[in-house]
Amino acid sequence: MKKLINNVDNLLAESLSGFCTAHADIVVLGEVGKFVRRASLKKGKVALISGGGSGHEPLHAGFVGHGMLDAACPGQVFTSPTPDQILAASAATDTGAGVLFIVKNYEGDVMNFDMAKEMSSAAIETVITNDDVAVDNSTYTTGRRGVAGTMIVEKIVGAAAETGVKLEALKSLGERVNNATRSMGVALSSCCVPAAGKPTFELGEDEMEVGVGIHGEPGRRRVKLKSADAIAQEMVDAIIADLGTAARGEALLLVNGFGGTPLMELYVMYHAAHTLLTHSGVRVVRSLVGNYVTSLEMAGCSITVSMLDRELRGLWDAGVHTPALRWGL
Repeated sequence: MKKLINNVDNLLAESLSGFCTAHADIVVLGEVGKFVRRASLKKGKVALISGGGSGHEPLHAGFVGHGMLDAACPGQVFTSPTPDQILAASAATDTGAGVLFIVKNYEGDVMNFDMAKEMSSAAIETVITNDDVAVDNSTYTTGRRGVAGTMIVEKIVGAAAETGVKLEALKSLGERVNNATRSMGVALSSCCVPAAGKPTFELGEDEMEVGVGIHGEPGRRRVKLKSADAIAQEMVDAIIADLGTAARGEALLLVNGFGGTPLMELYVMYHAAHTLLTHSGVRVVRSLVGNYVTSLEMAGCSITVSMLDRELRGLWDAGVHTPALRWGL
């Protein structure tokens, strides 16, 4: 394992320190490094808080800023943040309008955000993201995994929060976006968790994992490596089938890298996915390609389709200024 680290135990603290120093105009490090929050809070605005294990950068801290999150709670690599981190972030960002948690559907994340909610006296609501079509709701005790679609929920709900939309309405909006969003991923290699010092799983030189999770969890099956067109076909077919009759009209297409795949290859996958969606009757009107919800240095990608209407398209287009996503301001 070759990594640019000093000491495994200090990796997260040093990374967060560097991140907040590099983006000091946008974010600050919270109480004893428990969370990252916006450098400037907006009074009377619902505070949006997300979080999860580190190793998925820029998710979530990279999306803290105007038009998205007010705070992010980073756990250790692939480990849920603790309730005290979440409580501290809530107390630091709640300006009186309440707090909305946006939580990926993993057992530890859901449990710890729920505990923080129970321990707090603030007005708090929760949106659970579960956009991964690779597994059904019976595969895990908490159901489907929340993956790259989470950042779409964060962006659209964040834009609405900036305009003063109230807590309950933001919760409903987040659930609406989540319900309109589907993702599926494929891995060409494993990643190495620094504390483990070895690959999370083994893949042969001519193998790929179809439906992999963002922590290296197994997907639908392991198969021989195929062409980009064939890989995209399987992923898009699964997404369209799961959307059912909703897969008509305008959509956002996100091709997300897992950290170890060149942009050249991600654009090959975008070309294939765009062509397939167009032939299926989906009009791609908004696009995003790059590394947004990663899995350390895993090679591979995910495809996310989020169906849009005029309101959702406008919220996606609204100005955003975060370390990882910026436009319109």
